[in-house]
Amino acid sequence: MKKLLLAALILVTFTALGPTQVSAVTNNLVKVGLRYGSTAMSSANLENAEGAGYEFGYFDANRNFVLLGRTDITTITMHAGSVSESAAGTHYMGEAESYAYRTTAPQPGQTECYATFTEAAEAAAAQGGWPAWINGRYTVRSSAYAQTTEYSSTSVVVTKTGTTQILFEYDSGGARALGVQPAGNSTWFRGYKYAGGFEYPRASGGNLSVINVVSLEDYVKGIVPYEMLGSWPLAALEAQAVCARTFVCGHTKHLSSQGFDVCATQDCQVYYGQGSGSNGPTSTSNQAVDNTAGLCIYYNGTIVQNAVYHSFDGGATEDGANVWGTETGYLKGKLDPYESQTNVPNYSYTVTYTPAELSWILDQKGHSVGTVQDAYVSEYTPLGNVYKVTFVGTSGTETVTGETCRTIFYSSTYNKSVTSMRFRINGKGADSWGASGISTTGGLLSSLNGAAAITGSGAVETVWGDAASAITASGVAPVTSGTAVPAPVTSSGNNSGNFVITGTGSGHNVGMSQYGAKAMAELGYDFRDILEFYYTDITIN
Repeated sequence: MKKLLLAALILVTFTALGPTQVSAVTNNLVKVGLRYGSTAMSSANLENAEGAGYEFGYFDANRNFVLLGRTDITTITMHAGSVSESAAGTHYMGEAESYAYRTTAPQPGQTECYATFTEAAEAAAAQGGWPAWINGRYTVRSSAYAQTTEYSSTSVVVTKTGTTQILFEYDSGGARALGVQPAGNSTWFRGYKYAGGFEYPRASGGNLSVINVVSLEDYVKGIVPYEMLGSWPLAALEAQAVCARTFVCGHTKHLSSQGFDVCATQDCQVYYGQGSGSNGPTSTSNQAVDNTAGLCIYYNGTIVQNAVYHSFDGGATEDGANVWGTETGYLKGKLDPYESQTNVPNYSYTVTYTPAELSWILDQKGHSVGTVQDAYVSEYTPLGNVYKVTFVGTSGTETVTGETCRTIFYSSTYNKSVTSMRFRINGKGADSWGASGISTTGGLLSSLNGAAAITGSGAVETVWGDAASAITASGVAPVTSGTAVPAPVTSSGNNSGNFVITGTGSGHNVGMSQYGAKAMAELGYDFRDILEFYYTDITIN
């Protein structure tokens, strides 16, 4: 979820969160979009990892599974059932794999209706066909029918994987998607095991979306070890579990547009279910979920909608308003003294852009200033994070604010990016890290009391007391009397003609730092301490 990272809410009472609280999770079940849109599939396989067989049906408005039929076969494939005239006689399984299964299409209507799936299955066996649920009735489809008609554009056909054996056909005219429930609580899909059932919406005439319908706690167990390492300290994993649960309960990001609550990528939260082999949940990560079962983060008595987190902040988190433009009471930035007390890979970074590269990147993103002549940080927040970046070009000057200061530098073409909100640019403009620097005459402080400090906004203030902290390019460093103090970082001018960006951190700098959580856990803090540090004025229940 490092990018978030909002859609319509379905609000229901979730008793685990307290009788007066509400949640976007319906009937304690989460719908997770595994494949949809451009990644929708012409065919999708399942294989039992536990038990044998599957139930066919659909999920009603309350996400209760309505049973229509079943099979004992352990490997099944769902297909978008449409067959074009030019491909009559061939059913495509996708990925250049196809097979012939009939020479004439099935009867468009029902020649006979049956009261139960068993009756339809027995009749289908006698006729050499397959049972079907068409517009609310059981019937039989068979290749013996003489009429030449295609499948409906909303039909889904289930086969035994790798064969021409059709097990079931489902078509509700698009009113309800086909649902499949495994016999056990573990099923393989695309190399990963998943708990729960599956749903296969099909846009009219299009491919199948694949949605995992899973219990809330199983969903969280499929998040924690992919957003953090499952070997991290228990308290950090518990904090992550509470964040993950809060995120999905707080809002349903894709419900109105795609029919599921959250996706399975960083756009929401990274989710791979029960994992694959040794890559997946650990006993510690599962324990973290069990230990915090039902717990979410609340602000002013309401579950928070943005329990956001990032990899590491590089010295200070940031107000959500300064990054995304919306004031959020629980997303307030603060100096982070913890990250520097644990090992953080790639804590600092340097990336260089030529004027031509930066000009092209800006032009592609609709910021046409001509050939870039200068780029510099024109305003820092009081915490030393970037708030404004100004670009000066042959065709004009433009300033961007908030998270755009970071994302505007991303380019897949050049494989370059700025990874955090905490950086400086070695350009021509006046530019500093924005951190406090303590005035000294020889690099040593005989006493902090009465020393002058330059704040991130450029104001000069007086330090009172015998201890303080200074933000450096490496993070927050404690300063006491008699210690050496690093000089403030300032621009040295763009002598090379290129733009060199150096910084610390990874992510949007808002909410919980995951490496900061790890550091706090290693120092003996519990998950409540961690969450109450990174989120302001919250309760956890």
